[in-house]
Amino acid sequence: MSLGYAQKLSYREDVGTVGMSEIFDPPDLLQQKIEELALMIKKSKHLVAFTGAGISTSSGIPDFRGPKGVWTLQRAGMGLPEASLPFHRAMPSLTHMALVELERADILKFVISQNVDSLHLRSGIPREKLAELHGNSFREVCPACGIEYIRDFEVETIGMKETSRRCSDTKCGAKLKDSVLDWEDALPPKEMNSAEKHCRTADLVLCLGTSLQITPACNLPLKCIRNGGKIVIVNLQPTPKDKKASLVIHGLVDKVIAGVMNFLSLCIPPYIRIDFAQLSLSHSPKKNTYVKWTLRITSIHGPRAPLAFLKSVEGNSKKKALQDVVNFSLL
Repeated sequence: MSLGYAQKLSYREDVGTVGMSEIFDPPDLLQQKIEELALMIKKSKHLVAFTGAGISTSSGIPDFRGPKGVWTLQRAGMGLPEASLPFHRAMPSLTHMALVELERADILKFVISQNVDSLHLRSGIPREKLAELHGNSFREVCPACGIEYIRDFEVETIGMKETSRRCSDTKCGAKLKDSVLDWEDALPPKEMNSAEKHCRTADLVLCLGTSLQITPACNLPLKCIRNGGKIVIVNLQPTPKDKKASLVIHGLVDKVIAGVMNFLSLCIPPYIRIDFAQLSLSHSPKKNTYVKWTLRITSIHGPRAPLAFLKSVEGNSKKKALQDVVNFSLL
């Protein structure tokens, strides 16, 4: 998760168990469990993935409760972790991309995430097959007409507060709100209903990189058991739901999922990042001696929106009959 996100959250004394030691299954046992999981996935008719902060740590985003997690270090009075990336610079992990391939192969039916880093959407999971229980730091929502706006920059607020932008629908124009929950906020009904529906239908819920401590989200995977479904947990620390699981794997999520994909003969696609910007070019003659050209680069989300992915612009022009003067403007 983003350090900025952690700082924006309201203070809460009880954040659950933090700082537990990590457990690593011995290599032979780990391989045996990976093959067992692969067979379970192969036989599954309705696979659901339930993801937590642990799938994004290899993307450079620290978790909450690990040995170097944000809350673990804060409780020890050590401040925030040093090695981290803001959300907009993070790229989907191997696990994120493996889930994309499983979805494309029609094996994975739905993803439920507690993360707000937008890496599932960025990786290519379709929005209609994703429930983001705690929101998305890059998503704004119009409270009047319900339109969602996915940004390429991190929205400045959390707690479903009004932002500085308005709905672009000419018939609406209402002030937008962020979609990220604070501690006291209830889970969004739309996301929760979809998540519950798929957990009840699932014959296998794969819990990846989550401590399964935050309620009510942590109880969702259990709903598959009532209809004969199974739960598999892949996490480096024990969870309160381990006894309910058919299989518990203690290993790095990326390593486990890479092994599963290899066993299933499925290739993990590379992540290719695509960013968009709006360019406008204008010119004005100056007393027939030279032409002044102005190139403006702005966000597709509006002239005042940040261009988080762009640092600088370089350019040159060839001399013509008239002297050219080129100005580059990065807004």
